[in-house]
Amino acid sequence: MKLIVAIAVFMSFWSATVAQSNSSEKKSTPAKTVNTTNGYEIKVTLQPYKNCWMYLGSYYGKNKILADSAWFNEKSEATFKGENKLPGGIYFFVSPSHSLLFEILMDEGQHFTVKADSAHLENLSITGSQENTLFGQYTQFLTKVAPQLNALQEQLKTSAHTTADSSNIQSQIVKLNKELNDYRQKLIDENPGSMVATFFQAVKVPELKTWPRKSDGKIDSVAAWRYMKDHFWDGVNFYNNSLIRTPFFDPKLEDYYKYYVSVEADSVIKEVNYMLLASRSGKDIHQYLLGKFTDKYINPEIMGQDKVFLFLFNNYFSKGDTLWLNEKQRKYIFDRAYSLMANQINEDAPQLVLKDTTGNLASLYSVKAPFTFVVFWDPTCSHCKIEVPKLDSIYEAKWKQLGVQIFAVNTNENMFDEWKKFINENHLNGWHHAWQNREGRIADEQAGQANYRQLFDIYQTPTMYLLDADKKIIAKKLSIEQYDAVIEAKLKTKTTMQ
Repeated sequence: MKLIVAIAVFMSFWSATVAQSNSSEKKSTPAKTVNTTNGYEIKVTLQPYKNCWMYLGSYYGKNKILADSAWFNEKSEATFKGENKLPGGIYFFVSPSHSLLFEILMDEGQHFTVKADSAHLENLSITGSQENTLFGQYTQFLTKVAPQLNALQEQLKTSAHTTADSSNIQSQIVKLNKELNDYRQKLIDENPGSMVATFFQAVKVPELKTWPRKSDGKIDSVAAWRYMKDHFWDGVNFYNNSLIRTPFFDPKLEDYYKYYVSVEADSVIKEVNYMLLASRSGKDIHQYLLGKFTDKYINPEIMGQDKVFLFLFNNYFSKGDTLWLNEKQRKYIFDRAYSLMANQINEDAPQLVLKDTTGNLASLYSVKAPFTFVVFWDPTCSHCKIEVPKLDSIYEAKWKQLGVQIFAVNTNENMFDEWKKFINENHLNGWHHAWQNREGRIADEQAGQANYRQLFDIYQTPTMYLLDADKKIIAKKLSIEQYDAVIEAKLKTKTTMQ
């Protein structure tokens, strides 16, 4: 893994905030009344910066946010101060050109002095903070090791060396990584309970001293994976709010759910619920985790994982974990939950009783077939004009012979003639066509009945579902090719079982 000592790329929000500060005509830091008990006061001398604004930022998950700014005088001196303590975590100083210079720790003791020269960060000096003394020593060590590791990593990318050269480079990388890990471990062992030790413990990756083997002597990769999963969070307290203000906690979360948690919704639910329950006493991190999991699973990349979002809604949001949301966020979360409740994988599809092109009733549950393909489309939708004929092609070429039935719903309540014209021109024969006009929708609303748009989560067209013989949902919101693969897999499983 490549190590980066300084980062110069900031998100647009940061740039806009900094630009606003730069536009100020003030040439000194505004006076602030500081409570020495609860506030913060960080006196900084930072060469060679003079007569300019400098910035103090912090991490927040994947983002970087502005914490404070200060005017550096002709002696390269400034003071960052405020009445209330800053949230704990890893902070960093940022130059006028928006490049990250170096990091510091923000623990409970927020009155200390920093002296540094950006050209010689190995001489960084922090007094009045034991945590930063430890962290500064590590930073100095890192400024020596990281460039060597980066250079070796770059060498590996080139093809202008022999196999022996590659082996030698790999050996050097292993040696330097060991030195780095040994340094961190020594700091953890000698300073238990410190913020530095807590952070280094959290960033650690489990290491297999001896690879487990099967009875035949071969490496047991499953046992190795299980060991890594079981020890991935060793020493990490999910109620520690400062973890979210580090650059490593969010990537570690991502890796855990990517490599060590099964994609099945029930497996994911077990993991997220454990973390949320464990973080209850840490208000900030609990809110952060709930928000992160909500963002990840409200519109998931993997089919069926929206069940995770519904679990979060039923067990957290609907029980009062909404005070930190603004009204727009709250409405979106509640609306999405209500739209997903009736169309979960392996659950019965909602009944549809609409009208066909002749005005007669068309009922979804009266369609008898081993598979029923339900498609919601709009004859004026450009994407539908491509996908619907494509659907008919695979139906005529393959699905019809397999007994698949198509139940197609026109979602445009104002387009009746255009709908019939499209059906005829594209020869959509053998399908079950249905729609609901405006009067029918209003009648349902007045009767207090849920509309099919909510029941089937129709917020774009085309939207498609695959149902089994009992009208249970077995796939949704996939491509036509993926639906075909699901049908083949289901038929193959059925044949195998027979």
